[in-house]
Amino acid sequence: MATMTAASTPRWATEKPTALLVLADGTVIEGRGLGATGSAVAEVCFNTALTGYQEILTDPSYAGQIVTFTFPHIGNIGTNDEDIEDLNPVARAGAVGAVFKADVTNPSSYRAASGLDQWLKKRGIVALSGIDTRALTALIREKGMPNAVIAHAPDGIFDIDELKRRAAAWSGLIGLDLAKDVTSGQSSVWRETPWVWDEGFGEQIDPSMHVVAIDYGVKRNILRLLAGLGAKVTVVPANTGAEEILAMRPDGIFLSNGPGDPEATGNYAVPVIRDLLKTDIPVFGICLGHQMLALALGGKTAKMHQGHHGANHPVKDHTTGKVEIVSMNHGFAVDAGSLPTGVEETHVSLFDGSNCGITLTGRPVFSVQHHPEASPGPQDSHYLFRRFVNLIREKRGEPALAERA
Repeated sequence: MATMTAASTPRWATEKPTALLVLADGTVIEGRGLGATGSAVAEVCFNTALTGYQEILTDPSYAGQIVTFTFPHIGNIGTNDEDIEDLNPVARAGAVGAVFKADVTNPSSYRAASGLDQWLKKRGIVALSGIDTRALTALIREKGMPNAVIAHAPDGIFDIDELKRRAAAWSGLIGLDLAKDVTSGQSSVWRETPWVWDEGFGEQIDPSMHVVAIDYGVKRNILRLLAGLGAKVTVVPANTGAEEILAMRPDGIFLSNGPGDPEATGNYAVPVIRDLLKTDIPVFGICLGHQMLALALGGKTAKMHQGHHGANHPVKDHTTGKVEIVSMNHGFAVDAGSLPTGVEETHVSLFDGSNCGITLTGRPVFSVQHHPEASPGPQDSHYLFRRFVNLIREKRGEPALAERA
C-alpha cells in the first residue's frame, strides 16, 4: 500500500480569483477569468437561452451589457465564422462581458473553428466562470439589472476600490444612444440568404423588390431572411435622412434592432421615421426599431426592471390568436397605455403582459419587440417577414405568399 509523504500531501488552499464582477452597490463576485484581459463597465443582464451563445454575444443589441448565461454549460460546441450576427466583426459590436457557471471545455462539434476562450480573446470580451449564476440571476430579478465592472487579470491582482468606484460612477443605459456606435459606416447592399445545413449560405441574385434597412445595430439573419424572400436589401447608417432613403425608391423600409435607450436614439431617428410614414411605403420594425416606431407614432418607452433576454419567451399574436415561442433581447419596452388612437397592440408577452407588437390602423406599418429572425432559433415568428413582404406585394397588385410556408 502506498504511503503519503509530506511532499505529496495536498495543499488545502483556496484558489486565487483571476476575475471579478464588481456591482455598483459594492458587491464583489469572484471567479476564474477567461477571454480578454482588462476590464469593462456595463449593465449586467441574464439570458435564459440554452443554445446560440455566439449569436448572443455578437448581437449588437447587447452593446453596453454583460451577459450572464443561466444555462450552466457554455462553449461546448466552440465557435466558427458563420454564427456571428454583427455586420462588421472587426468593430466587435455586441456584449462587452460574459459570465458562466461552469468552466469552458474543449469544443465538440464538426463546425468548430476555435474554442470559446480563444474567440472571446479575439473579440475583446472579458469573461469569468465558476460562479453561482443562479444566485446572480436571482439578484437581478429582485433588484434589477445592475451596473458593474467585469475585470480579468491572470495574476489575480485587482484594485478593488477603483473597480467599485467605476461601477458606482457609470451612468447606465438610460439616456445613452449606442446605435451610433454600432451602425454601419456607409450604405451597402446585402445579398446573403439563409444558411442551409450541409450547404452554407446562399446568394440573392434575382431580387423582386427593394428594401432599405436602417441599421441601428442590425443582425445578419434579419437581412438574410429578407434576401431569402426575394428582396434586394440596401443597408444604410442610422443617421440617414428620409430624403436620401426615399431617393433609393424602396418598396419597403425596415427599422432594425439595436442597443441603448430608444429615446436617445430617437432624437435623430424619430423625425426621419415620421417623414417616412408620410408615404405609403410598407414599414416593418424589430426591437429598437419597434420602440422608435412607437415613439414616432406618439407612444412612450420605459426602462424595464430585469428586461427580457432568452429564446424561450411566450408571445401571443392577437391578429391570429396563436402563441409562439420567441427570442427576446431588450431592456426597454413600449408603454402600451401610451399608444394613441389608431395604433393597435398586436402582440403581448405572456410572461408579464408587456407590449410586443403594434400596427398602424389602415396602413402598411407594423413592428414587434421580439426577434422573429432568431438564429439559431426558435423559428415560430418567421412568418412576420412574409407578412412584411405581402404588404409590398399587395401594394404592387401581386398575390400574397402563405405566411407559414
